[in-house]
Amino acid sequence: MTETTTSMQRRTFLQTTAVAAATTLAAPAFAQAWPSRTIKLLVPFPPGSSPDFIARLIAEPLGHALGQVVIVDNKPGAGGNVGTATVAKAEPDGYTLLFTIQGPLVTAPLLSKSLNYDPAKDLAPVTLVATSPNVLVVDPKLGANTLADFVRIAKEKKGQLNYGSVGNGSAAHLAMELFKTRAGLDLVHVPYQGFPQVVNAILAGQVQAGFMVPGIAIGQIRAGKLKALGVTTLGRSGSLPDMPSFVEQGYPGFEAISWQAVLAPAGTKRPVVDRVSNELIRIIKSDDVRGKMLGQYFSAAGTAPEALAGLMKTERERWSKVIKAAGVQPE
Repeated sequence: MTETTTSMQRRTFLQTTAVAAATTLAAPAFAQAWPSRTIKLLVPFPPGSSPDFIARLIAEPLGHALGQVVIVDNKPGAGGNVGTATVAKAEPDGYTLLFTIQGPLVTAPLLSKSLNYDPAKDLAPVTLVATSPNVLVVDPKLGANTLADFVRIAKEKKGQLNYGSVGNGSAAHLAMELFKTRAGLDLVHVPYQGFPQVVNAILAGQVQAGFMVPGIAIGQIRAGKLKALGVTTLGRSGSLPDMPSFVEQGYPGFEAISWQAVLAPAGTKRPVVDRVSNELIRIIKSDDVRGKMLGQYFSAAGTAPEALAGLMKTERERWSKVIKAAGVQPE
């Protein structure tokens, strides 16, 4: 006995409906099953660094929100590139996340010949966590009390003043290269291994200036051993409201911020990315976390994944122009 056309149509309809229903439920079911074990938040910088501090600040409340332990795993090396590559190549199962600064995401692809990951293809943005201005500090013995003073002295001593940074292509290096272009200055770049060495070099008179995040220099600024001339946010920074910006001092549009963000391996399920992003935004904007960030001269952010992706794209385009104009060569 053969099956009638009507019966066949009815059976096909029921099968199709069942498949559609199963597909619709798959994403929520996956999100509900995750997480079922410890999550690793990898920081590609050493313990005690500013990324390490902010990562530990958000890790515990994120763990509470997700119902699993979130551990901070430090994997420094090559300016953050080693740890970033580790996450880029990790399983996209939601159990490995990256907490990093802009360098490995923005400038590393422009300046490293041996980079073994592509941030745009290998990482999924989750949220922008925090931002910070850079501060231009100088040796008080230089006699510059304002940005205009510094520009005047630098032009009078063309090619005779040195500035320190934490390496070729670092945020501190590129911020000064941008300012050199805008102000028409001739300064000599001296790279160091870290900001403490840059501060010590200025105190010793080996270099006369440098850009750095406020938390590095604030003690020496308050003690009068370093002179701060301005912040690199478009307006006054929420973390340093009394310090004038470069924009206020005659350099429209001058901006060179430092920022920190969370990302996941590309291919991580969107429900997982969204859940981590939403939980982190709530945590970041809480009074407790926001206040602790301000205490370290960071401003809390908290953005959707698309906003972080857009920031990465525009930052890469902007700094690629600076790198080209300054003639900074890949290594």
